[in-house]
Amino acid sequence: MSYLPAHAAAHDLYGAIHKGLRYAHARLLTRLGAVAPDDGAAVAELLADLRAHLGARACQIDFERREILVPLETRAPGAVTELAEGHARRLAHLPILETLVAEVELARPRQRDAALHALYLAFSRFVAEDLVQMAEEEEEFSPVLQALFTDAELVAMEARMRGALRDEDLIDLARIMAPAARPNERLALLRAVRADMVRRADPPEGFAALLALGVRPALAPAD
Repeated sequence: MSYLPAHAAAHDLYGAIHKGLRYAHARLLTRLGAVAPDDGAAVAELLADLRAHLGARACQIDFERREILVPLETRAPGAVTELAEGHARRLAHLPILETLVAEVELARPRQRDAALHALYLAFSRFVAEDLVQMAEEEEEFSPVLQALFTDAELVAMEARMRGALRDEDLIDLARIMAPAARPNERLALLRAVRADMVRRADPPEGFAALLALGVRPALAPAD
């Protein structure tokens, strides 16, 4: 399909969140491969973090289906087929991963090593699928969105995503997006979040909590 507008939009709807997701995928996959099976507390903490990450990814995919695919299909019928198929493939991994997480939780100490390894391999498959799909979204579909929607419309889509999040979910998202971003990208993201909060007349304590609990702990001292 070809879309050649006179003036394409420039706003990147995918870049910042995808960087954060790649960062979180890599950290969790590394932790799954390195955790000591006999360290019950470390395993429990890791499984809780993995569950939270997978739940957040499912919510993000659901948002994309509602807020991106629906208007995209309206403006370019048939353009969403590949995107929808990619979403479906990734979502199909989630119940399998949940089953494997539960098996690790229920495994006796001597069985936990094998259960963890099975989860590690299954999560690696999910990560591989997600990495490929995210790259395709940025390379193939982001230009389509920029051709069919204005910058203002794309910014509004992104703001709706942030606005749908609970404060604690936004803080969790900041923990993975801030360290994955370049300094200028991080500043732009924080300015956008701050503008969202001002527009909604949120109390200033919310942004302060985002910085204190989400952004600063995730950054190196030099950042």
